[in-house]
Amino acid sequence: MDAVIARQLARVYEEGQSAVLCIVVEESGSTPRAAGASMIVFQSGRTEGTIGGGITEHRVTRKALDMLEKGAGSALFTDTLNPGEAAEEGAACGGTVTAYLEVVGRRRELVIFGAGHVGKAIARAGDAAGFAVTVWDERAEFANPENIPWGKTICCPLEELDGRMPEFHGDTYAVIVTRGHSLDAEVTRLLEGKRAVYIGMIGSRKKSAFVREHLVSGGVSPEFLDSIFQPVGIPIRAETPEEIAVSVLAEIIAVSRGADVASLRSSL
Repeated sequence: MDAVIARQLARVYEEGQSAVLCIVVEESGSTPRAAGASMIVFQSGRTEGTIGGGITEHRVTRKALDMLEKGAGSALFTDTLNPGEAAEEGAACGGTVTAYLEVVGRRRELVIFGAGHVGKAIARAGDAAGFAVTVWDERAEFANPENIPWGKTICCPLEELDGRMPEFHGDTYAVIVTRGHSLDAEVTRLLEGKRAVYIGMIGSRKKSAFVREHLVSGGVSPEFLDSIFQPVGIPIRAETPEEIAVSVLAEIIAVSRGADVASLRSSL
């Protein structure tokens, strides 16, 4: 890896961006770059470095952008030029390139709405599991770095929250654990249309039914409400805030790893 790529990677991490590092790991036949050639693909589609240009680089870039869109972690991508494509590239014959692609910079985002006992416990567990944690609450005595030193805290009225939340993406996990049913409902309304792979809400079935009825009558999509994990967490009969945090993080990790979450929740 050359110095330009190394500097760009450092900037990606420093600025909290996300990008895909692409490295040629295997090549055969007539290919423009040897193993070790690398480039970075940014969310805008801009690239730094090159793995040879032409059709193969275009296909790798397209794959990298797809990974950023879906929040995928890493992949091996193999591309083979047929003789016609090779001729267009100016090569004598076709060749095969295998590149390793990895999303870098961005961490899995855990956004917690509610900084009470349960929200605080989930924030601590999420930080320990490697998530970038953001916690919101409208109460300054709860949403502050002294009370929750894991990640970022946001303290503001609910009506100001939309412009201050982290950008939701294909690796964002949201948990709604505010101080009451009505506030849970309003946060849920705010999240409709946001891009998150997981949204969970604390509460009993009775509470969930109350919130659902209130939101549907207010115009929130039933399909969106159906996508919410409620009651939140794997059913392990958790009681304390710390136990609830374990059940919630277990469910989030199961979703992020593609586990059979329906089976894990089957005792509900």
